[in-house]
Amino acid sequence: MRNFKKTFHINAEPSDIYAALTNPYTIELWSGYPAIMPSKAGEEFNMWDGDICGRIIDLVPDKKVVQEWYFGDRELESLVTITINGNGGGTTVTVEHTNIPVEDYQNIAEGWNEYYMGAIRRFYNPNF
Repeated sequence: MRNFKKTFHINAEPSDIYAALTNPYTIELWSGYPAIMPSKAGEEFNMWDGDICGRIIDLVPDKKVVQEWYFGDRELESLVTITINGNGGGTTVTVEHTNIPVEDYQNIAEGWNEYYMGAIRRFYNPNF
């Protein structure tokens, strides 16, 4: 198992980033795909036609999102913790994704950089 951790700087308010991570309508705008994203811990989510699915562990509005991502048969939970911090006109978003199966790590890392956080950054900063 491997872990991924990276901090992203996005020119948007913390509330906008939180919406991009938790509001199914906003997720569809930046991802291009319908999303099932419940607003309560313990419920399951689904994005990119099932390519990413799991369970909501914790939500702290405008501050933090914690999810368990499902990967077939797994010994340990693959947890995603996204921490949101306003930094004077922008937001710092730290993604920590633990227990990623080795065979999936490269795709997951690329996904975070390009298709997930990269897409959110482009959504809020289309000219950068």
